[in-house]
Amino acid sequence: MNHYKFNQPFILGITLVSAMGGLLFGYDWVVIGGAKPFYERFFDIANSPYLQGWAMSSALIGCLFGAVSSGYLAERFGRKIPLLVAAALFTISAFGTGMVDQFTPFVFYRLVGGLGIGLASAISPMYIAEISPAAIRGRLVSVNQLTIVIGILAAQSVNYFIAEAIPAGATDVEILNSWNGQMGWRWMFWAELVPASLFFLLAFIIPESPRYLVKKGNLSKAKAILSRIGGDAYAAEEEKNIEQNLKNTPSKVDTKELLSPKIKPILVLGIVLAVFQQWCGINVIFNYAEEIFTAAGYSVGDMLFNIIITGAVNLIFTLLAMKVVDSWGRRKLMIIGSSGLAVIYFILGGSYILELQGFVVLILVLLAIATYAMTLAPITWVVLSEIFPNRLRGAAMAVATTALWSACFVLTYSFPILNDLLKAGGTFWLYALICLLGFLFIWKKLPETKGKSLEEIESNF
Repeated sequence: MNHYKFNQPFILGITLVSAMGGLLFGYDWVVIGGAKPFYERFFDIANSPYLQGWAMSSALIGCLFGAVSSGYLAERFGRKIPLLVAAALFTISAFGTGMVDQFTPFVFYRLVGGLGIGLASAISPMYIAEISPAAIRGRLVSVNQLTIVIGILAAQSVNYFIAEAIPAGATDVEILNSWNGQMGWRWMFWAELVPASLFFLLAFIIPESPRYLVKKGNLSKAKAILSRIGGDAYAAEEEKNIEQNLKNTPSKVDTKELLSPKIKPILVLGIVLAVFQQWCGINVIFNYAEEIFTAAGYSVGDMLFNIIITGAVNLIFTLLAMKVVDSWGRRKLMIIGSSGLAVIYFILGGSYILELQGFVVLILVLLAIATYAMTLAPITWVVLSEIFPNRLRGAAMAVATTALWSACFVLTYSFPILNDLLKAGGTFWLYALICLLGFLFIWKKLPETKGKSLEEIESNF
């Protein structure tokens, strides 16, 4: 397909708009980590590991419902309308979370934001994969991960610049009565209103997925969009491939087909990769940065600055992943990520046990984030957007994304409890073991998909 002349500004433009779902996913997901020292004092939950876990993980219940419904919405209404719904949910959540004065409404608006995350996390990469030419699909789907990382860094930076300086050794009462404890944490959430509103407006101008349109029999509209992507010859060939792929198959999706002998192994592969991306433990570093850095001897003020450093490293290595994903391939990067994290976590756990504080822990955390950002973070989404059959992609992606957010809920809710029982050292050794098991699974089960069209991948599976 390299001989076609692609309309790169158009492809990049609609990719970036769709990927704003990723940016808001990243922002909404991480903003709570910087606000955590302040809203916990405001709602008086700083000494309750269970309520702390619920505050951090409540959005994940929304993520689960968003992911579960994404399959139905994608098959019933296409890819564009669910993206508009996600944008509206992000906007409502950002406004409401900053407005509340009680813990229960706070959790409610976090659930609403979670619905947006669940929808965007399933639909954005699926949409990008379906509008992307095969030769650059890995790079374009990785744009979604890039915007997630930009959203994470934006949230970390906003948190740092909104928060007023906190004196070393400040008591809980002093933090509660400070500007940070009363208003600062609110503005951290309200800042999300700017990108959320922009996403909502821009989502109106992107076209529907041509693969969805072909599936629904709207061939003329699909061909027009494919022509804008790669010209008339590309449109004719792609439309022919998609139609051939859909021929002799029922137009109505039967979710029982996901458990058929042909599809079940692919679905299991997707579920395991989705769960592993979360259970490798890296999101703990973003969501519980306060505990991790204070356990390493840093103050709350230092912690907020260190979080920005982790976000910058995350961004740099995600850009590196985008450069190599279509040349190195998916399998190699996934193997590097799982094995690398296993080693880093083993050393990090030992550092906590030996009470090596400060700079050593910061370097190991940055190494872990760099490894994750270049491998498991973007490549899992690329693989998930590629491996499922065209007809069942919406439903299968919903199952895999639901598994991902279920795993993320377990990870996020359990960390304060695990940290209390096993301490930081034992917890990271547990994650090291999970990464080792993930490495063995990927080595044995994951085929290479780089450079193949979605129809070729389906045929090979």
